[in-house]
Amino acid sequence: MKQWAQAFYLSQNWKDTSRAYMLTQNNICERCGEPAKICHHKTYLTRENINDQAIALSWDNLEALCQDCHNKEHHRTERNRRYKFDAEGNIVYL
Repeated sequence: MKQWAQAFYLSQNWKDTSRAYMLTQNNICERCGEPAKICHHKTYLTRENINDQAIALSWDNLEALCQDCHNKEHHRTERNRRYKFDAEGNIVYL
């Protein structure tokens, strides 16, 4: 979790919102039908919009995802990657 988002993700508002949303989806991934573990923001949260409840807490911006679908979402392009591997196979953080 990004440090600037930590307070939001630990807040009772987010815990209540994400828990309730996940229950409405029966904790099933909306993309593949597997068990969902993550309440994902379709419009990614940024420092600029994290305090905008219409983005951060709106059910229209949420999606129940399994870990695999969430990983695919966040690593679908090289631009979104936070790490890569060097020639020796070591992790290099970007």
